[in-house]
Amino acid sequence: MTSSNQQGKSKLQSKTAGWKYSSSVRYVLYGALIVMLYLSMSPKLLPETYDIAVGLPADKEILAPMDIPNTKATLKAQEEAAEKVGQIYSILPLRNEALVGQLLDRISRLNQDDQVSTDDKINIYREELPQRVKDHVQNFIMNNRSNSSYSATLFEEITRKVDEQQYSISEETFIKIPRLTAEDINEMKPVAADIVARLMTDQIVDAQTARAKVAEMVSTSSLSKRTSREVVQELARLSITANKFFDDEATKAAKVEARENTPTVYIKQGDVLIQKGEKISEEMYSLLEKNGLLKDEVNYWPQLGLVLLSALMATGLILFMRQSQGVNRFKYNNSQFVMLLLILLITLLSLHITSILQNEQRPYMGYLAPVATGAMLITLLIDLSLAYTCSILLSIMASIILNVHQGQIFDFEFGLFALVISYASIFAIHKASQRSTLLKAGIMICLFGSLAVFSLIVIHNNGWAENGETLYAIGFAIAGGLLTTILVIGLMPFFEVTFGILSALKLVELSNPNHPLLRKLLTETPGTYHHSVMVGNLSEAAAEAIGADGLLCRVGSYYHDIGKTKRPGYFIENQNNMENPHDFIDPKLSKSIIIAHARDGVDMQKEYKLPKPIRDIAEQHHGTTFLHYFYHKALSQAEEQGLEPDFTENDFRYPGPKAQSKEAAVVGIADSVEAAVRSLRKPTVEQVETMIEKIIKSRLDDHQFNECDLTMRELDLIAQTLKETVMGIFHSRIEYPDQIKKNKATEEKDKGSAVNEPNTGLEQ
Repeated sequence: MTSSNQQGKSKLQSKTAGWKYSSSVRYVLYGALIVMLYLSMSPKLLPETYDIAVGLPADKEILAPMDIPNTKATLKAQEEAAEKVGQIYSILPLRNEALVGQLLDRISRLNQDDQVSTDDKINIYREELPQRVKDHVQNFIMNNRSNSSYSATLFEEITRKVDEQQYSISEETFIKIPRLTAEDINEMKPVAADIVARLMTDQIVDAQTARAKVAEMVSTSSLSKRTSREVVQELARLSITANKFFDDEATKAAKVEARENTPTVYIKQGDVLIQKGEKISEEMYSLLEKNGLLKDEVNYWPQLGLVLLSALMATGLILFMRQSQGVNRFKYNNSQFVMLLLILLITLLSLHITSILQNEQRPYMGYLAPVATGAMLITLLIDLSLAYTCSILLSIMASIILNVHQGQIFDFEFGLFALVISYASIFAIHKASQRSTLLKAGIMICLFGSLAVFSLIVIHNNGWAENGETLYAIGFAIAGGLLTTILVIGLMPFFEVTFGILSALKLVELSNPNHPLLRKLLTETPGTYHHSVMVGNLSEAAAEAIGADGLLCRVGSYYHDIGKTKRPGYFIENQNNMENPHDFIDPKLSKSIIIAHARDGVDMQKEYKLPKPIRDIAEQHHGTTFLHYFYHKALSQAEEQGLEPDFTENDFRYPGPKAQSKEAAVVGIADSVEAAVRSLRKPTVEQVETMIEKIIKSRLDDHQFNECDLTMRELDLIAQTLKETVMGIFHSRIEYPDQIKKNKATEEKDKGSAVNEPNTGLEQ
């Protein structure tokens, strides 16, 4: 292995051994992500605890961290609700009209029995008629024992009330009853039943009130005999009982239900529980203890749950990043992880600041939160697919942090709003090429955010919300979109400078011909400038074909030969109408001048603070390639002078390092191809194709791609793309087989100058 290869390998090992690729650092960052998520959610999900004691003054004002149930006030409200419940009465269908009919039937049968004396009949009626009333009520009770609508206490109340209000028939009536004939009784039945039925349709608590109406109803009846009217009147009064009874169990059940239906009285979130300096009472201490607000009574289950939730979120994000390593061109190293954590931290802080402005009366203030800031920065600075994943994570966090409702962890409305504007911003910004695109993305956030807010409010309120809440909410959503744009524009330069990030927006700015270095390249070395532009076209097409960063290759190509501006006349593309100075100096000096342009270019770019990826392309595009021309010239001079060469091939190689990225390798290939094509007088399709293949094979055999992750398939794609692009760029110069015959002598000469020595300093 050559010393240069060993040097390149040691550099690579040194790089991979750094903190950016350290597993231990990544574990630390993973833990930091969990802690950040935990601390972000804990103010909303974990209440603050206090170190207090009964009888001692509070050292600070204690506010309710959430809606706390006020047991004392709730009990008082429950008792007040129970007191408002009146006595519950049950109305029973006793059907006493049937009872009076049964009494008259019994009288009819007994009066017709001649074997029973009148005195015996009187005695029987005196005992049996009141008992039949009691039996009628008891039969009703027995028949309804299994009815769940009636309680045992109700049946006891019925028995007690009927006995208490029992009617006593006069002794004179008992004497008159045996005198009634069958015709009299038949005439009396419908009248008595009608009177009892009509009176019993009313709700009767006191039977005496209803019995007082019997005399009038009898006097207006169809009965003509005085005796019949008197007996009917007494029997009707006997048959009438109360039918509305106090239900003690139902009353108690109603009071219990009233207590249960009384809403819990809460101490509102933010209300003052204890003033600063106020002595802690037993009642207040007990209240704080029951709600887990004392430090000596901490319930660790919520903390455990929050740790697990934070770990799940962080692990999901890490697993996505690890899975993406194998399918995406982008590699997430620790530097990008740190930047991701910082972006998430800024976004979460903005959510917390916004949540301070919120309360239950003004929940729509949450729409002001610039939650899409994280999605936009991750899209522009890290990776598109990662931005989609982080948008979901930030939406979940927004639904927690911006939630103002007690009793629920997530607020779906804020979560959906955050997801909508985050995705809208990603769609608007993922192909950004100018800073003005950020303003367009801000407009998209305002538009989609307003639509999301309006749709949620209309669904929730079944129409336009009152008190102007809809307008306020939409207004804050629009303001949030504008605030997001301002934050992204302000934070982009910070991340670009701090982390050396080369975003698409920064690349477009660097490609501006008015940049001092490009203007210097154009005015002092127009040939090199034209060469750089052509290399940019070739490398961009080749990079995009293999999934590399085409824009980085184009802009890197513009600056890759900026070092030639220090000694422009020593490079062939700038030697118009002048002699080649290399013909008059020692080949070792020529070699030093040629290879110095890479180092000089890096120094100039550092002076102008160009990002490291651009400097890397300038430093690595030649790798450790061999300067054939000057080596053989020095060898020939030594032979002519009869001296032993005091140099080796390694002395005529670029110092490297070899290409460390696909972009640097692609620019190096395109650089050689453009120089070789330019050297051909009348290039043909076959010459171009053969030349490109030999240049790539030459670099491959020289191990120039050992330290970047180019595959053989990608090298084939690069060759094919370069051939097609060269055909398009040099179309007017390239001779096709059906246009003219090949000039063999010219072809051999061209091959000797361009293909066999593609890396000569004179040509590049």
